[in-house]
Amino acid sequence: MTPFILVPLIFLSAGFLQGLTGFGSAMIAMPLLAFVLDIKTAVAVCTLCGVIINLKMVLNLRAKIDLKKVLPLTIGSIPGAIFGTIVVKQVNSDIIMFLLGVLLTGYAAYSLLIKPVVLKLHPSWGLLGGFSTGFLTATVSAGGPPAIIYAAVMGWEKDELKSTLAGFFITSATFGAAGHLISGITTFYVFKLFLASLIPVLLGVSLGYSLAGKISDELYKRMVMILLVFMGIMLIFESIG
Repeated sequence: MTPFILVPLIFLSAGFLQGLTGFGSAMIAMPLLAFVLDIKTAVAVCTLCGVIINLKMVLNLRAKIDLKKVLPLTIGSIPGAIFGTIVVKQVNSDIIMFLLGVLLTGYAAYSLLIKPVVLKLHPSWGLLGGFSTGFLTATVSAGGPPAIIYAAVMGWEKDELKSTLAGFFITSATFGAAGHLISGITTFYVFKLFLASLIPVLLGVSLGYSLAGKISDELYKRMVMILLVFMGIMLIFESIG
């Protein structure tokens, strides 16, 4: 089947997941895209669609976005990305990915099975969450989990968590897309796939967001932890594969 049918279907699903939970679009999109596209094309299309997904989320949740929550993550991610870029050639990325997977799985499983971890930290801790996100994005291309964990342990309500992540992820996705365009990774073929996926991804986000409004905060938080378990397991298998 042609990529111009499969890729939009993939992003319909990815948009739905992120509209529902506030994150996870790349988690579902990238493994599926790898069966259809080469990795550079997949990353470029996923990044462009990520901009649209998070832009839609920001517009949906604009009344809930609190810059005091978003800015520490954003500011912290800049030195994190710089540091990650410097050390990426000197560290074993598989070890980092494995440890991140173990941490993610352990934290989420504990929260699901024993007791949800709620710390309600000072907002300045967002700088560390942002730094970790930037560092991991630069070293293993898996920056989302630290920001998600930080948002989860703060004890925020569903829309607070989703709006903070959307406000943060729109910045990182935009910078990523700009970098791909400058470096030449975003080709005309990538742009055509992106245009073909535009309506499906917006539809997916809208459907997921509509369903999320019918879900209680407690159920939502359990869904987040289940997704984090899957993300952690995927990272572990990817690191040892």
